[in-house]
Amino acid sequence: MLGDQLDLTSSAFDGFDPVQDVVWMAEVEQESRHVPSHKARTVLFLSAMRHFAQALRQRGWTCDYTSLDDPENTHSLAGELRRAIARRRPQSIVLVQPGDWRVQQELTVVAREHSLAMDCREDRHFYCSLAWFRQYAASRKQLRLEYFYREMRRQFGVLLDDGKPAGGQWNFDADNRESFGKQAPHGIAPPRAFPPDAITTEVIKLVEERLPGNPGHLNHFDFAVTAEQAGQALDDFVANRLADFGRYQDAMWTQEPYLYHSRLSAAMNLKLLSPRRVVEAAETAYRERRAPLAAVEGFVRQVLGWREYVRCVYWNEMPAYAEGNALNAGTPLPEFYWTGETPMNCLRETIGQTLDYGYAHHIQRLMITGLYALLLGVRPREIHEWYLAVYVDAVEWVELPNVFGMSQFADGGRMASKPYAATGKYIQRMSNYCAGCQFDPAQSTGDQACPFTTLYWEFLLRNEQRLRAIPRMELQLRNITRLTPDTRQKILDRAAAIRRNQLPVT
Repeated sequence: MLGDQLDLTSSAFDGFDPVQDVVWMAEVEQESRHVPSHKARTVLFLSAMRHFAQALRQRGWTCDYTSLDDPENTHSLAGELRRAIARRRPQSIVLVQPGDWRVQQELTVVAREHSLAMDCREDRHFYCSLAWFRQYAASRKQLRLEYFYREMRRQFGVLLDDGKPAGGQWNFDADNRESFGKQAPHGIAPPRAFPPDAITTEVIKLVEERLPGNPGHLNHFDFAVTAEQAGQALDDFVANRLADFGRYQDAMWTQEPYLYHSRLSAAMNLKLLSPRRVVEAAETAYRERRAPLAAVEGFVRQVLGWREYVRCVYWNEMPAYAEGNALNAGTPLPEFYWTGETPMNCLRETIGQTLDYGYAHHIQRLMITGLYALLLGVRPREIHEWYLAVYVDAVEWVELPNVFGMSQFADGGRMASKPYAATGKYIQRMSNYCAGCQFDPAQSTGDQACPFTTLYWEFLLRNEQRLRAIPRMELQLRNITRLTPDTRQKILDRAAAIRRNQLPVT
């Protein structure tokens, strides 16, 4: 059982015989060092694994468990599997498909070395089977989330009335995506918190001792680490924040890390919480008139639509997908992504929050840290590894397609119909970040110009020929024809200064 497969109903346990079968689990530093994993991410995985092993032992099952501080630990999954094979001399290995192509390859190699059959089973945590998706993808010229999402709704009878979408339409985006305006959000119930118990406290101490140089802080760690806690977190979200989730799902505000968001993705990605339970709870809230349809549909689309979609794309396209760089981006990731030390208020707030909590919601990721990397032209592999490192819910199957496809357009449009490129005006509209910033989102040139706005125009100029082939970019590209030669040069000069990190600090 891997750290992202902590499901007591897992298909790996089908046919499990407690008399002769053994559950193998291992904590290894490799999984926190192949990218420098946020301390909170490592604590979440290890604490959840230890709680899961405890639950298995309470069933009377044998659990062969290697801890991080075991003096014999080789600190790689492959190395620990080899040691377990030597100890146990198994007839075969059973596992559920890992969430990381790299891990699956490593374990497969070990099994072959020992001439052991490896039964890699379908992960029934998900709605959509990979076999079904491969047929679905092969029958279409172009993949788009919206049509996949509708098919999932039909197949599983979610938010349907007499076979038609509830409310008469599939998508209620027009009713969502509001900002808070100038009025600060207030009265929002914070997510259910789970203070560290004895197991988590021990893990926190261990991580601080063994991984002191890894990014992030642990002062705020209060994530769910058991299935019971994950269920409580779900109930809390549905009761206290779901009703307003849709309206404000894209809004951002200083010193407000959670707002109306669920904070359930980490529990789902470790398989502590079933997406079916999540979707059913949200739909029940709508049917019982405890949450409006627009909010529920927007939330269900993230779980039943986007989450399933990116997982299928990942396994359908790997390993070549991770090499994509359609926009030929070659800029190194700025150092401040690891420190938060930048005069740009929106990035300082979002990265600082990320380092403090190991969390940022989807718009902070897509339209702050992701947008800046896109406009700057950061190498896709580098920004991918940063996202994989710093968020507690990051498992590669969900993180990589979001970054390569949605955020950076590195796949050339395999997932998204256009790059998510915008000026600083978008950030001003959806947050209060600009109110505390020295830069002006309305300006593209000069020392006070917002780097997002400058880089937006430079992004269009730099990629004009590539973007001409994308119909949805036509309007944005038309705007660059209105730039005078002098303005173009000033934008290019300002962008070059930004790349040299020569930003004025007041």
